[in-house]
Amino acid sequence: MMVPWHAIMIPQFIVVRSLHLYNTHGALIVLQAFSAFGVFLLRQNMISIPDSLSEAARIDGCSTFRIYWNIILPLTKTGLATLSVLTFNGIWNDYMGPMIYLDAEHLRTIQIALASFREEYSANYGAILAGTVISIIPIVIVYVCAQKYIVDGIAYAGVKG
Repeated sequence: MMVPWHAIMIPQFIVVRSLHLYNTHGALIVLQAFSAFGVFLLRQNMISIPDSLSEAARIDGCSTFRIYWNIILPLTKTGLATLSVLTFNGIWNDYMGPMIYLDAEHLRTIQIALASFREEYSANYGAILAGTVISIIPIVIVYVCAQKYIVDGIAYAGVKG
């Protein structure tokens, strides 16, 4: 999180080329799916789960995987929903990544299309504003789908004791 993205841009490009993900949307998804922020957020979320739950499950004979799958994972739905919304928002609004990793015209993202409405001395503001409204729709849909879990997480975090 402390290293700026511009410092690792070239090594990431080399990795994307070696994995044969250049000029695919997979490059954008894979590079953003695993982040230090995601690890930090989920770690903090999982630390808040009491150890007594996993200890009781282990006494009942559950394996480590079953404890994770049946106890820990359902309790971290709020953190996963929050991370999903934030990651999707970051990938959707990314401008520099698609400029670097996508070369084909038909693979370009909506952010690059919005930037193409600008010219040297003028801009088509009507098209830019209409495109911006359209580009917000997927973000709203993802948030509405995850809203229940995010609100539950806020309510749970507000209860102390």
